[in-house]
Formats: sequence, C-alpha cells, structure tokens
Amino acid sequence: MRSPRRCSRNGCPRQAVATLTYVYNESTAVVGPLAAFAEPHTYDLCEQHARSLTAPRGWEVVRHEGEFEPPPPTTDDLVALAEAVREAARPIQPRQDEVDIDLPPGQQTGRRGHLRVIPPTH
Repeated sequence: MRSPRRCSRNGCPRQAVATLTYVYNESTAVVGPLAAFAEPHTYDLCEQHARSLTAPRGWEVVRHEGEFEPPPPTTDDLVALAEAVREAARPIQPRQDEVDIDLPPGQQTGRRGHLRVIPPTH
C-alpha cells in the first residue's frame, strides 16, 4: 500500500495537501492544490506550511485561494488496505519443523527466526 504523501518540511509529520513550485525566471513561488504525482523540483506541503509560506525579498508568492483538501483515497489504496487487514488478521501458525516435538503437548513452544521461547522450570 502506498502511504499518503507527507509535508516536505523537515520534521513535519502532517499529510501534504498542497504543492509548491518555484518559477525561477519570474522570481515566483506558486502554492497550489496537491499535484497528482510527486514531481522533481516541487515540494509537498501541509496546510499550515502552505498558508504560512513566505518568499525571499523580491519574489512574489502566488497562492491558491480555495481550500486545500487531501486527495481522496484511490481504489488501489482501498484494495491494498483491505489486503493488509486480511494479512494481519491471519493467525501465525508455526511450521512443523519449528515446533518442539519432544515436549508434552501443553509445553510445546514455537520458534520464530532465531528466537525460541523456553518454558520456565519449577
């Protein structure tokens, strides 16, 4: 499943809702709705950073005046989410070669990777 795009500002965990593009030959920063795809030389911004962006002296900021809305989930996102939920809900069954068959049935321990659960001794 692809994760939602995040704000490009360092340390900002919020979801991106706008895209910043610089038009260098016109000394203009353009903040508009989130682009359909992440493009090189553009920056995804959360609403707070999109609204508070300032440009260097001598530059103009052109800002989208409407609401910044997060993109709706696509069908691919919903299908991937459903598959991830199904996978997470499956119980983990130890393989037959990972079960200690020398122990009595109530004390068998499963093995996953390089770790083994050792029953307490009384």
